[in-house]
Amino acid sequence: MVHRNAPLSETGRLRLAQCVIDDGWPLRRAAERFQVAVTTAARWSSRYRAEGPAGMADRSSRPHRSPNQTPTRTERRIIKVRVIRRWGPARIAYLLGLNVSTVHKVLSRYGLARLRWLDRPTGRVIRRMHSPHCGDLVHVDVKKLGKIPAAAGMAEGRSLRRQPQCPSRQKQRRARQVLPSGPRLPLPAHRDRRTLTVGLLRTVGATNAKPPPPRSGYAPTHGSPSTASLLKKVLTDNGSCYRSHAFRDALGEIKHRRTRPYRPQTNGKVERFHRTLADEWAYARLYTSDLERCDEFPRWLHTYNHHRGHTALGGQPPATRIPNLSGQYI
Repeated sequence: MVHRNAPLSETGRLRLAQCVIDDGWPLRRAAERFQVAVTTAARWSSRYRAEGPAGMADRSSRPHRSPNQTPTRTERRIIKVRVIRRWGPARIAYLLGLNVSTVHKVLSRYGLARLRWLDRPTGRVIRRMHSPHCGDLVHVDVKKLGKIPAAAGMAEGRSLRRQPQCPSRQKQRRARQVLPSGPRLPLPAHRDRRTLTVGLLRTVGATNAKPPPPRSGYAPTHGSPSTASLLKKVLTDNGSCYRSHAFRDALGEIKHRRTRPYRPQTNGKVERFHRTLADEWAYARLYTSDLERCDEFPRWLHTYNHHRGHTALGGQPPATRIPNLSGQYI
């Protein structure tokens, strides 16, 4: 295999060497003819004189001896510390008195998984959840945002004016805003988690669900028949809103899976979406009111679904994974 920066292929090297050895060309003339340096022409001519056409093949660039190579015993110690303690290159290098780059190269050479790919308690590679079809497994959760005081504004997640302390837990709940992770509901904010989750479930297409009990400030949504037939499983945490009878009735025939207690990594997809939601929309710029921030949400959600590239999708937006999306445009 010819190096991508090599000026000559094996056939070109053979021709150059034949011109010098067989035809008697001077090295400088052959170098000018084949657009290479004189030393390059001399090297291939010497190989052709010694080995013939077989000497024109590529050779390994690895040196015959490496006096500064890391000893095998040291490599074994690095791997042992990594497997037992699951430390990164910096901590391993500090423990063994080595350079961080040396430890990193040893770990890469032996193909050890990165720490972010491992489950720290067990050391096993984390199995990523990936459903082959849209709707096979839908992750559901809610996100709480701090309410923006009137005429105060909010920047970088902190209000510019300190809110008065709420004396009761009920007032504290009223001071928070809850938004869904997924399709936007008609109402920009809900104070009832159970109503929110049931409405969100109906929004993504659970047309076979029973309507939730009427509540003040709740507006029913319309499911999409195209997604109703695709929704098969729903993954949630163990919150009280997901253990309610209303949510169970809204599921209908849809299977409900719950995460292990105190294990938010299982629902990591929606947790990561919460971080993106906060960084790129909720606290991305200064908002003067809740209404202004909620009005910005549909535009940001459209950008997220249709234009923002995702590393998990090879730089493509999520809408590319749904070929029959109604009104799709990218």
